[in-house]
This record gives sequence, structure tokens and C-alpha cells, in this order.
Amino acid sequence: MTDLTQAIAWWQVEPTRLARDQREIEARFPNLTLTLEGQGHWLGVLPMWPFNRPEPPDLSDLLHGTGLKIQLSYSAAYPMVSPYVLPLDPEPLFEELTQTRWHVLGNRALCLFQTQADWDPNSSVIDLLLKAAGWRIEYALLKSGVRTDMTMAGIVYDDSLDDLIAEAAEALAQAQPAEASTDDEPEDDEGGGR
Repeated sequence: MTDLTQAIAWWQVEPTRLARDQREIEARFPNLTLTLEGQGHWLGVLPMWPFNRPEPPDLSDLLHGTGLKIQLSYSAAYPMVSPYVLPLDPEPLFEELTQTRWHVLGNRALCLFQTQADWDPNSSVIDLLLKAAGWRIEYALLKSGVRTDMTMAGIVYDDSLDDLIAEAAEALAQAQPAEASTDDEPEDDEGGGR
């Protein structure tokens, strides 16, 4: 009988690939930490704007000053099969799962490819992390109401949504005082007797 607790992890048979991933991720996303338990994973918060173009004004207002907290998890089939990225904060709502509009799979992982064949085993995991950072922005754009769906190509190399960020931040700012004033309304005094 096979003892699954003694299964060999991909990183034990692919030390060169592990070293490449460590080198690339630590250089580009130093806030992520690697845990080599089981098949291994990276955990941490992505920067709000890791792209190679100027950060739009009001991005921090839209994202409340923080990027996406993620866990990038490997499977035993890595690098033949891509790792998956779980968004931890913000976390998609249950009703958003499996909807192409939100680009979230049923297992709560981000849908970062149009087909699984789009992953090349020689691809860098940096591309996945950049797409995940872009997903955070598009998610906020949808939540603000300035977009009704996410783009097919993402915003990593496409600046067509950059101008919407200020509009979305303004929409959220206007919605928050209304929500706050509703929360601040005094409750009915059920025992007042008048």
C-alpha cells in the first residue's frame, strides 16, 4: 500500500525550477513567503500596482490602500500544470464563484487563463501574480459599478481601464457616507412608550 504522507513533492525532483521561482518571486514580490510543506505555497499581499506604467491617481482610494492577499499553491504536477491563486482578501462572495463575470472558479481560485492549455510549463509564475494583482483592480471596478464585467485580456499590459480608477474611487467615496449614515441612525426605542 502506498503511504501518501511519503509522496515526493515536485520541488524535491525539480530543485532548479524551485530555485527559479524563488529567485523571481523574491525579486518582484518580496512580501510573499514560501512554505515548503506538501506541494508548497506562497502567501502574502501583492502590491497594488506592480505594472510597468505609472500608477493611476486614486488607486489607493479604490483599493483602500492595500493590494490583494493571495495564496499561490502548487500541485504535484507543477510545472506541467499551473499553480492556482486563491484570493484571500478581498475574498469573492459565494455567489460570484463560477461566474465568468468575476473570473473566479468553483474552488475559489482565480480564473487566469482562457484555457488550461494557455499555461506553458516554461512560463514564469510572475505572470500569474501580475494577473492576480490586475484581478484585484478589476474586482474593485466591478464592485464600484463602473464596469459590469472583467476584461478578457486583463489590465497587466492594457491601460484602457486606467482612467476608470478615479471614477470608481469617486463612486465608492460617495456610496460610503450613505452607508455610514445608515449605520449611524439611532435604533428605535422599543421601550420608550411614546
